[in-house]
Amino acid sequence: MAISTDTDLRPVAPVARDSRELLAPLVELAARCPALTAEVVGSFVSEERAYELHRFHFHGPKAEHDSLRIGVFAGLHGDEPAGVEALVRWLHELAEEPWRATGYELTVFPLCNPTGYEDNTRHNRSGLDLNRHFWRRSDQREVALLERELIAGKFDGLITLHSDDTSEGLYGYTQGRLLNEALLKPALRASERVLPLNRQPLIDGFVASEGLIQRCFDGVLSAPSHQRPQPFDLIFETPALAPLDSQVEATLLAIETVLVEYRVFLAHSINL
Repeated sequence: MAISTDTDLRPVAPVARDSRELLAPLVELAARCPALTAEVVGSFVSEERAYELHRFHFHGPKAEHDSLRIGVFAGLHGDEPAGVEALVRWLHELAEEPWRATGYELTVFPLCNPTGYEDNTRHNRSGLDLNRHFWRRSDQREVALLERELIAGKFDGLITLHSDDTSEGLYGYTQGRLLNEALLKPALRASERVLPLNRQPLIDGFVASEGLIQRCFDGVLSAPSHQRPQPFDLIFETPALAPLDSQVEATLLAIETVLVEYRVFLAHSINL
């Protein structure tokens, strides 16, 4: 029997990620889809290379009500690609079937931490968890750019996508608000068609019930505290060790369900 050499035992290098290659198809799609626009909201330099933060805006068909402004964010942690890939796929699907976004103006940030994405790390290249630095006068360029977008967008709702490698199932944060729970609960139920729900009584260090957590960490991406009225604000988590395709599918089901349920909520509110 041949004896393995040191060379044989070296680990296989991970596939390199390039944030520009990831988003290039969306930029090209925006050039030919009238309902989709692509813009660079700002840039920063890391290790002598310029990185850009992209915003994609999808204008759904008009409805009887004023357009509902929803902000959707992914890739705050660079080692959580499911949300990123879900949003890239979602925008392509909306370009083919725009009726799915009727009555909505969707502002999508598919990749909020491009250096972490390329390095496959939770933190950015400064070694920081960006999702603990919002509204804390952070000097991180990514945070400052996103805070500016959150102020200017005056969103009616926020959806932030994450994955958790310590969870065996889906869950989400409602942050103690009834509307958040009313939207997130059916979103989790819909996603259960693909992945199981985490029904543990303690998730990520917080008390949970049927996959819903009322409390949340400080410094997470959120609307500015002075915005009135405050938007709904959902954080959706997939189990990071599940197959990536299943995570993407579950995420898309959750997003679509939230949009449907929010329309229903507003219709009921008008009729009260």
